[in-house]
Amino acid sequence: MVRFLSNTLRGPALRWAQSCRHRQYQSIFQFQRDHVQTINVRTLHDDVSDISEPAAPKQQSNEGIPERINTRLDTFKKFFHDFPVSTELEKFEDGEDVVVHGFIGKRKDLSSKLSFCDLNPKDFKFPRPFQIVSSWKKENSTQHLAHQCLKDIPAYSPVVVLGRLHPSPRDSNSPQLENSSKPPSWDLRLQSITCLNPFPKDIIVSKDAVWPPKSRHLQLRFDPLLQQRLYFRSFLQMTLMTLLQEANFTAIETPILFKSTPEGAREFLVPTRRPGYAYALTQSPQQYKQILMAGGIYKYFQLAKCFRDEDHRADRQPEFTQLDMEMAFATGADMINAIGCLVYSLNSKIRQNFLLKDVNGMRCPLNNIHNRHKRTGTKGLKPNTISEEAKSTEEAKPTEEAPEEASSQFVFPCIEKMTYDAAMSLFGTDKPDLRIQLPYVSRIHRMRKSSLTTSFVQMITSLKDPIVNSCSFRLGVPPKDAGKFIRQFMAALPNTTIKLSPESTPAVFVYDSGQPLNGLSALGHASAQKLEEAHKPMWGKYEDGDVIIMQARKNEPFYGGSTDMGRLRTAIHEAAVKEGLIPKDPTFRFLFVHSFPLFTPNGEDPGQGGAAGFSSTHHPFTAPKTPADFDLLKTDPLKAKADHYDLVLNGVEVGGGSRRIHVAEVQEYIMRDILKMTDEGVAEFAHLIEALRAGCPPHAGFAFGFDRLVSVLLDVPSVKDVIAFPKSNKGEDLMVGSPSKVTPAQQKTYHIFAAEDS
Repeated sequence: MVRFLSNTLRGPALRWAQSCRHRQYQSIFQFQRDHVQTINVRTLHDDVSDISEPAAPKQQSNEGIPERINTRLDTFKKFFHDFPVSTELEKFEDGEDVVVHGFIGKRKDLSSKLSFCDLNPKDFKFPRPFQIVSSWKKENSTQHLAHQCLKDIPAYSPVVVLGRLHPSPRDSNSPQLENSSKPPSWDLRLQSITCLNPFPKDIIVSKDAVWPPKSRHLQLRFDPLLQQRLYFRSFLQMTLMTLLQEANFTAIETPILFKSTPEGAREFLVPTRRPGYAYALTQSPQQYKQILMAGGIYKYFQLAKCFRDEDHRADRQPEFTQLDMEMAFATGADMINAIGCLVYSLNSKIRQNFLLKDVNGMRCPLNNIHNRHKRTGTKGLKPNTISEEAKSTEEAKPTEEAPEEASSQFVFPCIEKMTYDAAMSLFGTDKPDLRIQLPYVSRIHRMRKSSLTTSFVQMITSLKDPIVNSCSFRLGVPPKDAGKFIRQFMAALPNTTIKLSPESTPAVFVYDSGQPLNGLSALGHASAQKLEEAHKPMWGKYEDGDVIIMQARKNEPFYGGSTDMGRLRTAIHEAAVKEGLIPKDPTFRFLFVHSFPLFTPNGEDPGQGGAAGFSSTHHPFTAPKTPADFDLLKTDPLKAKADHYDLVLNGVEVGGGSRRIHVAEVQEYIMRDILKMTDEGVAEFAHLIEALRAGCPPHAGFAFGFDRLVSVLLDVPSVKDVIAFPKSNKGEDLMVGSPSKVTPAQQKTYHIFAAEDS
C-alpha cells in the first residue's frame, strides 16, 4: 500500500508508524541528485520484502523522520524554489549548452561507457524527441557521474537535462532535409540530468497501449497521437479567436448558471439552498447573446461551455464546447458570408502550420515547424552543420529512423450551398456528405408512379400512395461478389444503429446481364426497362455488379434529419469503403444547408411545450426566411421556411445559426399564438422580450460545434478523441467518478430528493 507522506505529517502519526515494525510501508519518494552528484536511485518496489521477515528498524534523523524520506523532502524543497528554466526553442543552436525539461524514454546501452535515451520535450511545438547521448572516458568526471545518474533514473520519469546541442547524425545523410517539411533531429551530449519524480515500476507501459478510462492521465502521457490532436485543437481555438478579434468581434463571457426555459432540449438543474429554487446550466448562450445585441454590442463571440441532457452518441457529450458568434444589423446571408471568410482564413492558417500524416490508418496533424522556421529565418535549425563531437558517435546510432509516413495538406474547397428540401430529396439527409458521389454512388432518384407496377409497390411497403426512391452503387466487382456483399450488409442491418420504418422493406437488386431482365425480373419487364432509362441521365448504362436499392416512404413534406433511403445510402457506402470496394476520400467538403422548416411536428423531444402539435425546428427565436413565410404563419405554419443555416463538413453538422426575431411583438406572437405556449411558458422569456422591446436591431448568429469540428478535421470516430477528459456513453467521467451520489447531508442542504426516494 503506497502512502504519501506530506509536510503535514507530524509526530503522533510517525510514532505510531514506527511501532508497527511487522508491516512493510512503501514510499513513492526516490533518491534525487544534483547535476554532478551520484546517488543510487531506489523505487518503492525495492522496499518490498517477504512479509514473514520483519523489516529492520529504519535509521531515524533528529526529527524522527527516516533519513531516506528526509533526503527526498530536501530534494523536493530544492527544486520547488530553484527550478532550472528550460531553454527557449528559438535559441537552439549547434554547439550551445541548453536545458530541456521532459520525460525520458527507455535507455539503450551500447556499452558500459555509451548509452542513448530519448527525451520527449515538454513543448508540443517540437514534434520529434531529442536523443540523449551519454558517454564518458575518465572515472569520476562530470560525464561519468552524469552517466551513472542517467542509469539510475527509471524510464518515463520527468527530468531536467543539461546538455550540449548537436544536429543528429541521423539527418547527416539527408541533404534534402532543408527543403523538406520534416523537422531536424537533435542530440544532447549529456552533462547532467536530474529526476524530478520517478516513474513507478508497477505501471506497465507497452507500445500502442490503450489505457482504461480510469487511467486517462496515462493515455494522455503515452499516446502521442492524442497529444497532437489536443495541440491541434488548441491551435484551432486560438486561431479562430484571433481571426474574430481581427474582424472586430468582442469577446464576452456570459453566465453558465441560467434559469430553466423551454428552448427545446433537456436541461441540467443545479439545486440551491433556497427551497424550491434551482439554476439551469445553459444549453447555449442563445438568449444572452441576443440581449447583448439589444445592449448595443455590434459583434460578439465566445468560446462557451454548453450543457444538454441528451441521449449519448459518438458525437455528443453532456457538456460540449461551442464557438459562439452574433452580429447586429445583419441578415442570415451576411452571417453565411462571414462564416465563409472565417473558414477560408482558418484553412490558410492551418496549411501554414500543419500537415496531415497517415499513421496506422488514422489522420494525425503533423506540426510543420520546420517550414515555419525556414520562413521566419530562425537560427539553429540547420541540420547539415554537424560538429566533430557529434560525428564521433555517428557509428553508434542505437536505432534507425522510422520511414516517413505519407502526408498531405489541409485543403478546403469553396463552400457549396443547398436547400433543406434538395438535401433531403437528393441525399436523404440534412447533413449530406458530398464525397459520396459518382462514379461510385448515385444520388437518390424519385421513381414515377407509372414506372412501377402496383404489385411490386405492395411487396415493399404497406403505405398507401407512397413515394418510391432508388439509389445505385458501383462496387467494381462481379455480380456474385456484389451480391455477397449486399446480402451480408442487409443481414447485419437489424443489429446496427440504423433504424428503418416498419412500413417499408428495402428492395435490393444486383445488375447481372447473364440473368433474366438483367437481374431486375422482380420489377417486371416494363418497370425494369423504365428503371434503366430513368437512371441513364445521371448514371449512364448499368454495368454488371451494380447494386440498386429501392425504398418507399410516406408521401408528405420532409421533416427531421434523414430518410430511410438516406440512412441506407450512407451506411452502404461506409461498409463498401471499409471492405475496400470503394476508395476512401480524404478530402474536405463543406456545405451550407439552408431554408429549413420553421416548425416540425412534435416527436420525442420536449420542444417548447406548446399545444400547437408542433415545435420550433431549432429554437423559437428563429425568424421566418421571407415575407411570404411570415404570411404562412397565419395560414399554414408547417409550410413556413426559417432563415436558418447549418454548416456541414463531410456529412457532419459542425455548426449552425439563424437570423433572429428582433421585434418583441413578433417574438411573443410566435410563442403565444403559433406555438400556443402557456402564459407561464411565455413568462419564462420575459427578460428576452423586454430586451427586444428596447429597440433591438436586426441580428443574426452562428455557433461552431467546436468538438465536432476538430473531430471531423482529424477524421476520428468520436469527439471523445479530441477532448482531454471526455464523458462515457453513460455520461460518466470514469476517472474521477462523476456523477457521484448525493449524500444525506447534501440532500438536506439543497432540499433535493424526498426522504422516501433517498
